[in-house]
Amino acid sequence: MPELTHRRRMLVLSICCMSLLIVSLDNTALNVALPSMQRELDATTSGLQWTIDAYTLVLASLLMLAGSTADRIGRKRVFMAGLVIFTAGSLLCSLAPDLELLVVFRMVQAVGGSMLNPVAMSIITNTFTDPRERARAIGAWGAVVGISMAAGPLAGGLLVESVGWRSIFWVNLPVGLAALLLTLRFVPESRAPRPRRPDPVGQVLVIALFGSLTYAIIEAPDASLPEVLPFAAVAVAALLALLIYEPRRAEPLIDLRFFHSAPFSGATGIAVSAFAALGGFLFLSTLYLQNVRGLDALHAGLWMLPMAVPTLLCAPLSGRLVGSRGPRLPLLIAGAAMTVSGLLFALFEAETSNVTLFLGYVLFGVGFGFVNAPITNTAVSGMPRAQAGVAAAVASTSRQLGQTLGVAVIGAVLAAGIGSSPYRDTFVSAARPGWWILAACGAAVLILGLLTSGRWAHRTAERTAERLETAEVRQPVGTSG
Repeated sequence: MPELTHRRRMLVLSICCMSLLIVSLDNTALNVALPSMQRELDATTSGLQWTIDAYTLVLASLLMLAGSTADRIGRKRVFMAGLVIFTAGSLLCSLAPDLELLVVFRMVQAVGGSMLNPVAMSIITNTFTDPRERARAIGAWGAVVGISMAAGPLAGGLLVESVGWRSIFWVNLPVGLAALLLTLRFVPESRAPRPRRPDPVGQVLVIALFGSLTYAIIEAPDASLPEVLPFAAVAVAALLALLIYEPRRAEPLIDLRFFHSAPFSGATGIAVSAFAALGGFLFLSTLYLQNVRGLDALHAGLWMLPMAVPTLLCAPLSGRLVGSRGPRLPLLIAGAAMTVSGLLFALFEAETSNVTLFLGYVLFGVGFGFVNAPITNTAVSGMPRAQAGVAAAVASTSRQLGQTLGVAVIGAVLAAGIGSSPYRDTFVSAARPGWWILAACGAAVLILGLLTSGRWAHRTAERTAERLETAEVRQPVGTSG
């Protein structure tokens, strides 16, 4: 791809950020709408989990396929297809007559969403070739998550109270159309110099692993062991098959050689942990504020601001720190803040007091604001540029898988604790194990950040990049295992 002017590069960054904005706004706004959807569609706790996890599950399953496909046939082409499908899926979601069809249409949305964020990150990585400029661009990208977290709950609450939860999906239509037209006009086409062949067996195994694992977790509180056990067995079998099959391919869907790099492996684990915490945090907070405190959607959205504003402010600061000092400091700040936030709720029932609730939300927002930029930067910076799409897709998959598991596990723990009792009577005690899990996720971010950001870790990243580049040179174009 020819070198672009600074103005053109910033325009490409803005267009890519638009795609992240509609996807992130959709998720954060939808969380505030959950109680309203629960009443209108007569949904159980597991039904609410599926409205979130149907999207993140499909997204996680298809992200790596989207990344490698974009590297092969063209990033701009795949990105535009994603915008069309995501916008059409949003329209269908707004028209869904019942919970079952809403879940199906959320899956359609996710097919489009899988073609947006990892492909946009790959476009950014190939547009900003200077490491410091790239780190700043990724920081701006992370700031969009903060903007969506600030605007999403407020916009969602306002829309739910004034028009209804369906209007949340209408917001995606004009933004998606505008992003499509701007992409057509201004984003240059790019692809990997050595395109990779599809890996249908690997793709089926990934879908089987993620789908069966999520189903087993969500349905466990309400189903018997014989009903859940087969899905858990499928998940284990799919994981073992992936570990055996993928290394045998010359062009695997999941290149396990990436994980020889300690920073890349650390970024993957940190992404799963941080986004599991985010998914569980939003799920618990939304249900508590509306079903226990009795707030309407708008006021529940306002209560999310103490978490959203620090995320917005800390994300660009994190990007600058990554560019100037590396990922270690942002990761340590993120892990410490998220751990303390979880402990406030687990040990001191922070939700029962306005002061501690506010403090817990601020700490979580600071932690989440600092964690996103080092994940993305670490995932893509140590890899050859030809593998940028796949590396970015693995990082994005880790985020979505984390959020899927967070909602599934925390929702299952909550459902098991509440049982048939009223929310108001048992929520705080039933949620406590969930808060302990979120504190453990924060501790995982802290420990992994410490272990995978030192000199030894950097040496493993350099050796991995050298091996990948050597393999690319030796391997004829289009060769498959």
